[in-house]
Amino acid sequence: MSFALFVVSWAQIIKKSSVFNFLIVRKIVAQFTVTGDIDPFLHVSLLRGEKIYCESNAMVMMESALELQGKMTGGMVSALMRRFANGESFFQQHIEATQGDGDCLLSPTLPGAIQVLDVGTTSYRITDGAFVAAESGVSLNVRTQSLGTAVFGQTGGFFICEATGFGKLAVSGFGSSFVLDVEPGKDIIIDNAHVVAWDSSLHHEISMTTQQSSGFLGQLVNSVTSGEGMVLKFSGKGKVIICSRNRENFISWLLKGMPNNN
Repeated sequence: MSFALFVVSWAQIIKKSSVFNFLIVRKIVAQFTVTGDIDPFLHVSLLRGEKIYCESNAMVMMESALELQGKMTGGMVSALMRRFANGESFFQQHIEATQGDGDCLLSPTLPGAIQVLDVGTTSYRITDGAFVAAESGVSLNVRTQSLGTAVFGQTGGFFICEATGFGKLAVSGFGSSFVLDVEPGKDIIIDNAHVVAWDSSLHHEISMTTQQSSGFLGQLVNSVTSGEGMVLKFSGKGKVIICSRNRENFISWLLKGMPNNN
């Protein structure tokens, strides 16, 4: 065999192998794409047999090849736990490509950006109302929190959802979103109302203010005068997803403008 023919033969093998590998990866991984700048959609492309699940009422549009069903993901006990942990609906929407390939558009409850995360070697903890959708290989498990974080953290009470398994996970916060990288020795302090999700391997603790030396009373006074309220301090190595808007403050602002409050 000539050298030129040898090169051509190997090029054809590599090309076929690349296509084959692409088909394998595409076969097991649904395509999640965020589309739109303001109040975006989550565009999901499914091959026949692929399926996802999403928060109740998240589906905006889907093609006729897809089938939607309302189910209790993980059974009644898991559904009840997620209801208490993150305020999710008891029934979630399950979308499957039963008749062929198809696309669907999903949207979060609150106006805000969507972040698509890869769950696998990294698992993520999700705050109240942040879940949008996930591939079927991703499981939402309920974890307990410390008493202080549960009472003051506004991250889901005594229980919080953790996404484990393998696949894509879509989360959303109120307003724009930003991904922070936490590095060892460079702790990050975030107003708890702006936290959307974080790497489960990160250590987090709650505090009333960013002041380190004050006692409890001093922190309480500073919290009231500064208007900062509770903050979460993250340390270790991993990602934290935050949002630009504070949902509770926005609701309070709206209520002040209601006729009955004038």
